[in-house]
Amino acid sequence: MPALKRIEERPTWVRVVELIAFLLAFFVAVKLMGSSIKMLGKEQADALWAGIRNPFAGLCVGILSTVLVQSSSVTTAAIVGLVGEGQISVTLAVPMVMGANIGTSITNTLVALGHMTRSQEFRRAFAGATMHDFFNLIAVVVFLPLELLTGFLSNAAEWLTKPFTALAGGEKFSSPLAEAFKSITQGIQGFVTDTLGATGFWAAVILIVVALVVLFFALMRIARIMRSLMAARFERALNNVLQKSGLIAIVIGMVITASVQSSSITTSLLVPMFGAGILSLEAGFPVTLGANLGTTVTALIASLATSHPAGLTIALVHMLFNLAGILLIYPIPRIRAIPLRLARGLANMAVERRYWVIVYILGVFVVLPLVGILILK
Repeated sequence: MPALKRIEERPTWVRVVELIAFLLAFFVAVKLMGSSIKMLGKEQADALWAGIRNPFAGLCVGILSTVLVQSSSVTTAAIVGLVGEGQISVTLAVPMVMGANIGTSITNTLVALGHMTRSQEFRRAFAGATMHDFFNLIAVVVFLPLELLTGFLSNAAEWLTKPFTALAGGEKFSSPLAEAFKSITQGIQGFVTDTLGATGFWAAVILIVVALVVLFFALMRIARIMRSLMAARFERALNNVLQKSGLIAIVIGMVITASVQSSSITTSLLVPMFGAGILSLEAGFPVTLGANLGTTVTALIASLATSHPAGLTIALVHMLFNLAGILLIYPIPRIRAIPLRLARGLANMAVERRYWVIVYILGVFVVLPLVGILILK
């Protein structure tokens, strides 16, 4: 491709600087999209909590509220507050946390749409994004009924809470990277609301459009630059290292997510690598699992500074749920292959019939949760 050849002709250091710049733009766009959608959906998300008593409706609330505010951390924090104030029980809060795990995976699925005009790239990118969805869905299908029957997650979390509450106190954890991204997004939001004078709905719409434009442009540039930098030998080495040591890959996902305080950023960052063919699904899968674990770290640290032990209990439930999912699915190759096979099958359908993308995203993340809330509430 001419564009790719032009990129390859540039000095390596120039391409590295460009890559870093577009990665930063990518991170900011993801954060901006999440905070902008939050402007649209916060009131609706808060309204969803009222009167929920059915655990399956609680699961649906967790999914839909996280989709609305584009942050499982925000949803989990709301759950912690509700439990701490005695408005909902730990038992009812557990399926809500599980739902938040599903809802947060919509971001990387949306990011995959940036490859939609190139069929082969889109096939790989969409499969890489949705394997995260299928992992979370499988974990919920297995562990939610088991939790409702035995209470194994909430009981284990409550047992672990007792010694940890003695350590409570101190300041909440704050990542410098997350603070930097937050400052930039707040600056952009301030320009739209203060300088342009947009408010409410229209401010959110403008910000979402800006975020999507930056996101897709940065995504295309990242994929091209990374492709030009990574020789075939290096690509094979990267995949071999991650495939041979799943534990290292999981730790990498945890560290990156804890650093940026967002599993959505970590999993979304993998999408262009899948799309460009730099990273295989098998190699990237454990990084995604590590991101799931990593997103619970900041909640655990922050919950130690709260005055409600139930907040720590819910944070531990979130961690134990993700850990149990990894132990269930990842160690056995045949079971590990299930979410990857499902993701590849869905990606093939999406390439052949693009409307499956809309059916999947709206169906899993909006329609089914909304119907579940209305029927089961």
